[in-house]
Amino acid sequence: MLAALRAEFGTEVLSGAEVDPRHRTDWSALPGGEPLAVLRPRSTDELARMLALCNAHGQAVVAQGGLSGLVGGAVPCGGEVVISLERMNRIEAIDVDSGTVTVQAGAVLQTVQDACRDAGALLAIDLGARGSCQIGGNVATNAGGNRVIRYGNTRDSVLGLEVVLADGTVLDMMNRMVKNNAGIDLKHLFIGSEGLLGVVTRAVLKLQPLPRATCTALVAVPDFDAALRFLRHAQQSLSGQVSAFEIMWRDYFEAALAATGSRRPLGDDHPVLVLIDMQGGQPQTDTRRFEAMLEEALAEGFLLDAALAQSVADAEALWAIRDGIAEIVRDYAPTLNFDVSVPVAEIGACAQAVRENLQAGWPALPALFFGHVGDGNLHVLVGRVPADAATRHAIEEAVYGVVRRRRGSVSAEHGIGVLKRDWLHYSRNEAELVLMRSLKATLDPKGILNPGKML
Repeated sequence: MLAALRAEFGTEVLSGAEVDPRHRTDWSALPGGEPLAVLRPRSTDELARMLALCNAHGQAVVAQGGLSGLVGGAVPCGGEVVISLERMNRIEAIDVDSGTVTVQAGAVLQTVQDACRDAGALLAIDLGARGSCQIGGNVATNAGGNRVIRYGNTRDSVLGLEVVLADGTVLDMMNRMVKNNAGIDLKHLFIGSEGLLGVVTRAVLKLQPLPRATCTALVAVPDFDAALRFLRHAQQSLSGQVSAFEIMWRDYFEAALAATGSRRPLGDDHPVLVLIDMQGGQPQTDTRRFEAMLEEALAEGFLLDAALAQSVADAEALWAIRDGIAEIVRDYAPTLNFDVSVPVAEIGACAQAVRENLQAGWPALPALFFGHVGDGNLHVLVGRVPADAATRHAIEEAVYGVVRRRRGSVSAEHGIGVLKRDWLHYSRNEAELVLMRSLKATLDPKGILNPGKML
């Protein structure tokens, strides 16, 4: 296989000591195996020829983007050919009038965000890994992030895709229209499929009007129920312009302050904190509306206290606390990180049930709770976890068992990959799993794409 690749692609084929260690793992720190080779195509045609050659030889392939995944979805098990999309990174076109940006899969999210902002438009996909994650990976995992409450997941921003199938067939689905009901919309097969059905090479993404102002505040609430009442109040008062609504229980907030060295924005030791953003088009009017909304909430008793950002620097300082997860993982390693979802109204009860399970079984282990309340996404970090597999599995059951009983999802936004593969049946029934395997067999009959992941 290696000889065949070198005969076709020459020095583009890296193997052995030439392979950068970063291609062996992702942010999950799951130890990967040694890839047979790493290929870095410069075009869709080149990638299609690579896949056709691998398919002809029955050679397993793993596509890689920015390697910011947290479930091992892009980690080679050993012996695969890694196809890195990092060279396919061009922003091909920004069409503000049509509200679209056309990009190659290897383009870094923040680079695309900045280019769209300079052109006067907003790419609404946004997550903490924006500086390293790539558009192809965002699509392949249907990435969520901080703005889902207003703009939806990545799926909601995708108008068109170009995908290469396992045998090298190129599917040109580069639709640029919002309305297109000409048959089955095949792009949705590949959004969130984690590279099992095909490799995303290009995308047409929907743009939003660029906000002229953002209002940000950190507020303290007595409990989750009050946070939910505040969310409903804010959504109604601001006419759906709430663009972020992030919840942090006391344990996460205190850990984030310590890990990031941030200044404490509110004086008292509050049980639950909420970071809220509003994006609008009228700076002076929007600021007054935002402040009035907070004043009404304080008067109604939803809030205990509030800190309103007075500048961009203030807002960035508040977001630094919420985004301090990387520093927390560093300080609490080794960790187990959970990304689950249940109906919004059930998040508080779900968090309490999980907390009770963890406290009963492992009272000495720190457990931190935070999440995106507006879209039902709860994150739980359990720190200083023993290395033995039995303990880790028992902790996972303590979390995922609660989610299963509430008919929630074991993966809200990070995907399944390797680390959640054994728990997928907690959120998908057997008929669904059979259909997923049938799609896999149809589009990749030799099973070369990302073997050992998800299914």
